[in-house]
Amino acid sequence: MKRNGVTYSLHHVGIPTDKVRQGERYAASVGMWTSDELTGPLPVQWHRFTKDSTLHHLLKTVPHVAYRVSNLDLALVGHTLILGPYEPIDDYKVAFIDNSGVPVELIETSLTDDQIWNRVRNGKQSSLYAKD
Repeated sequence: MKRNGVTYSLHHVGIPTDKVRQGERYAASVGMWTSDELTGPLPVQWHRFTKDSTLHHLLKTVPHVAYRVSNLDLALVGHTLILGPYEPIDDYKVAFIDNSGVPVELIETSLTDDQIWNRVRNGKQSSLYAKD
């Protein structure tokens, strides 16, 4: 899809959960555990939050859709920002907007999907999921 000079392509869906899932990794800076399901046609990330997580309530309660965008700055124009922009993984710039009560993640990166998921899982080149 193309809108206002920005190309959008579906990347993944994120779903809040209260269940512990296999393969979770913890992001202490935001009080969130994340696990991935990459076997289907659309990657799914499950997010579980601590009681004192500092993330926006929409991110903790409403599923989000994530799009890769050709230009993050242009994609953010006219939208209410609820998180970011920030770089949780090297060369992976992201921001979340409030789209009529639905959080939408916008991602600008030159990484391939394999590079993205590998960096997230192994904690290398990832400030959000860094392993000690």
